[in-house]
Amino acid sequence: MPAYDYIIAGGGAAGLSLAYQLINSPLGDRAILIADKGNKRQNDRTWAFWADEPTPFEAIVYRSWEQLQLADDDSAQLIDLKRYRYQMIRGIDFYRFVHAALARCPNVTMLQGTVEQIADDEACAHVIVDGQRYSGAWVFDSVFRPAEVAEDARHQYLQLHFKGWEIETASDAFNPAAATLMDFRTPQERETRFFYVLPFSPRRALVEFTAFADDRFSNTEYAEALREYLADVLHIAEYRVVAEEQGVIPATDHPFPRRLGRRVMAIGTKGGRVKPSTGYAFVRIQHDSSAIIRSLIEHGHPFDVPEDAQRYRLLDAVMLEMMDHYGDQLKPIFTAMFERNPIDRIFRFLDEESSPLENAQLIATLPPALFVQAALQWQFTHNTPLRPFARLFEEPPGEHDRAAE
Repeated sequence: MPAYDYIIAGGGAAGLSLAYQLINSPLGDRAILIADKGNKRQNDRTWAFWADEPTPFEAIVYRSWEQLQLADDDSAQLIDLKRYRYQMIRGIDFYRFVHAALARCPNVTMLQGTVEQIADDEACAHVIVDGQRYSGAWVFDSVFRPAEVAEDARHQYLQLHFKGWEIETASDAFNPAAATLMDFRTPQERETRFFYVLPFSPRRALVEFTAFADDRFSNTEYAEALREYLADVLHIAEYRVVAEEQGVIPATDHPFPRRLGRRVMAIGTKGGRVKPSTGYAFVRIQHDSSAIIRSLIEHGHPFDVPEDAQRYRLLDAVMLEMMDHYGDQLKPIFTAMFERNPIDRIFRFLDEESSPLENAQLIATLPPALFVQAALQWQFTHNTPLRPFARLFEEPPGEHDRAAE
C-alpha cells in the first residue's frame, strides 16, 4: 500500500495552493507529502492579479486597487475596474500562511530535499527525494525544468523577464489608489518592454521592469532600466531600495501535457497553467486546484479537469509570434485594447471566459496589420490553413470537453 495518498513535488504557488485546498476539502484527512528543495522563508516574489470574487487567499492580500493606469509616449489612461479588483499577494505571506495551515494537520508531511525522479506503475507512484523513495497513490508534479521544453521550430519559446525594486521615496510620488499595469515609456530595443508600478502608499511602491525576450538581462541592464525609468519618467530623484525581486517566466506555446503517467499529473508551470501571452498564473492555479480536487472526489482520479480552449492557445501563439518578430511595435495594440473595450470584456477575454461575440468585438478594436502578419507567419511555420482562427468565435466547449482519462 502507498504510504501517502498524495505526493506533491514542489512547494511553490501550485504545490502549496493544491495542498491548502486539499486540507480544506472533504479530502482533508488524507496523507499528504510535500517535497521541495527550498525552505520558502524569503519574499522571493509577488503575485498580482485581477479578480471579481475572493480567492482562497483573500486573508493575505497585501494591497488591492480599484483603478489601473496605462501609459505610452502619446497617451495615458486611468481605468475604473468596476466589479474587479487588482490585488497583490507577497510570496512570504503566502508561504507563511500555507505552511502554518499545513503544520496544524498531522496527516501532512513537509520534506525538504531535491526531487530526483518520479515514476509509477499500476498500483502506485514513486518519488525519489535525495535518494530516498516515497510511494503515493497520486503524484502532482510542479517541478518545472526549462531544459525539458525541447527546442521545436513549430513553437515559440520566449521568456518573461522581470526585475523589481520596492522603493521608499523622500517625498510623495505615487497614487496609492491606482496600480500601473503597463507603462511603455521605456526604450523597446526590438522587444516588448514595459514597467508596472504597485503603490503601497504615497512614498512606497514596487516598481518592476518587464520584458518578453529571448535572453537574460544582466544585473547592470536591469538596474540601468530601473534608474532611467524612475528618473526620466516618474521624475523621482531621491529614493532608497528596500527590497528586490527578480525572475523569469516561460512564455511559450509549447504543449504541456497534464498526464505524465498512470498516476502522475503535471501542475503549475509544468502543467501549462501560466498563460503564455501574459505570464499570469495565480488565479488559473486556484481554479485548477479546485478542478483537481473535484475530479478526485467525483471520479477517484485527478484527470477530469477542463481542457484548455484551443482557440485561446491559438491566439496566444499568434501573440508570441508578434512579440518575437514585432515586439517593439506592440504598444498601440495594448493601448487600443484598453481604450476601446470595457474592462470587464478585457478581463474575461484574458481569463479565457469570454463569449464568441465578445471575442469578435474585442479583436475588431485592434490594429489589424501586425496581427495579420503574425497570423500568416504562424500559418507558414505550421503549414496550416487559417481556418483555426474561426475557433475564436465558436461556442465554448461543453462540460464533456475534458482531459482524457
